[in-house]
Amino acid sequence: MNTIQAKTFDEERALYNLKDTEVINCTFAGPTDGESALKEARNIVISHCDFSLRYPLWHVIDFKIKNSTINDTSRAPIWYSINGLIENSSLNGIKSIRECDNISICNCNISSEEFGWKCGNISICDSQIDSVYFLFESKNVQIKKLKMQGKYSFQYMDNVVIEDSYLDTKDAFWHSKNVTVKNSVVKGEYLAWFSENVTFIDCKIIGTQPLCYCKNLKLINCTMEGTDLAFEYSEVDADIVGNILSVKNPKAGKIVADSVGEVIFEDAVMPVEGQVIVRG
Repeated sequence: MNTIQAKTFDEERALYNLKDTEVINCTFAGPTDGESALKEARNIVISHCDFSLRYPLWHVIDFKIKNSTINDTSRAPIWYSINGLIENSSLNGIKSIRECDNISICNCNISSEEFGWKCGNISICDSQIDSVYFLFESKNVQIKKLKMQGKYSFQYMDNVVIEDSYLDTKDAFWHSKNVTVKNSVVKGEYLAWFSENVTFIDCKIIGTQPLCYCKNLKLINCTMEGTDLAFEYSEVDADIVGNILSVKNPKAGKIVADSVGEVIFEDAVMPVEGQVIVRG
């Protein structure tokens, strides 16, 4: 590969259509304030670089970003790109990744609203993120050891597996389908409303009014904390260790728990035939 090292770029499309090149210890900033520095690049490796300009990596194919920083002034930095690995880096630009395919993110620190919209085949591991509307409308997502904070995450998604993670998020998984969450903490209000084929295994669920209007919802060996008015109008098969504050109008299926503070069957707008069973 060719090498570009220890240079500063601030002009428009500074390295447009760059191919087969390693970019090392370079800075993308300056008074010219040019956009799209690496647009349409092919087969590039970016290492120890710093980005402060807008739209640097659009329509890029086959790329690696290592030990680099994308600053909050680098708006919408990675869009429409394919086959990327991002590791040991900080991503701080708003709308950092959108409509990308086959992207792996490992050991990264991310602060980015509207991160990862409408992407496919995304994997994230050993990372932390602060985001609003995280991964909206993305498909085929694998997540492991993620610490996540922010509202409205994982909405309108399809085919998602999350393991060993801590998710502090409101209105998560709304309208999402085919989701499995394992060995994780999911904290937030109004969890997974209108979802379909969602399964929680060995998880802790925290927050008010979770898991309503769900289809084919499963909870296996889970615990619940502060979960009042749970399962309203849901089709559910749940095995809960410990207490549920209250269950309201489950549509169908069975909810088994060690104790339930209150079971509410009233004012239903549809037939509700779910069973609530207390062990012993």
